[in-house]
Amino acid sequence: MSPRITLAVAARVLTQLRRDRRTLAMLLVLPCLVLALLWWMFDAGGAPLAGGFDALGPPLLALIPFIVMFLVTSVTTLRERSSGTLERLLAMPTGKGDVLVGYALAFGAVATVQSALAVLLCWAVLGLAVSGPVWMLVVVAVADAVLGTALGLFVSAFARTEFQAVQFMPALVIPQILLCGLFLPRDAMPGVLGAISDVLPLSFAVDAMSGVSTAGGGAGLGGVAGSVWGDLAVVVAFVLAGLLLGAATLRRRTA
Repeated sequence: MSPRITLAVAARVLTQLRRDRRTLAMLLVLPCLVLALLWWMFDAGGAPLAGGFDALGPPLLALIPFIVMFLVTSVTTLRERSSGTLERLLAMPTGKGDVLVGYALAFGAVATVQSALAVLLCWAVLGLAVSGPVWMLVVVAVADAVLGTALGLFVSAFARTEFQAVQFMPALVIPQILLCGLFLPRDAMPGVLGAISDVLPLSFAVDAMSGVSTAGGGAGLGGVAGSVWGDLAVVVAFVLAGLLLGAATLRRRTA
């Protein structure tokens, strides 16, 4: 890997995203619109949900960036491969690590802006109750979005078309949404499902976000409970594993 080449790849991806206004709007505006709509339903609309938006908001701040970044990353990478751009990049003195880390840096930068906007909307506008530091909500949301990016880069190696990339949603993303504790507490699930949920990355992402919002500060680093840092460390480990697997499965030639 070369830092110069990696940063050049990241800059190229960011330039493409800046020119693609529809994708950029989906990345930055769509999560905020979805969160505002759900607040309207559960708080302003008076829906019978215990805790209202305060109970649903933290898990959604983990889920929505993850889902959006997974979709955009996997489809964008497939588009690069099908157009031959990825093959041309790898034909030059560009390593697989340069490509994967460059893409991760570019989408990670977008994820940071996306997550900051979503957290700011929920906290400052929609009145989400947060017991812990707000900056930690942003950190966890960014980690969740980068997790979606890493998994999107990984699954793109196994798809030949953009439609096939989208088909990985039911296989990898929807089961995690169902088992992350959003619909049913994980300790109330049947034993087998609970055991599966305990090894899914999105479960740790939701636990970290909920821990910051409800458990609040603690004796841990930066006034954040140690359990939150532990969950965040697991999410980061999954991100690194996804990037390593993505580099290992990335083909130099388009089949």
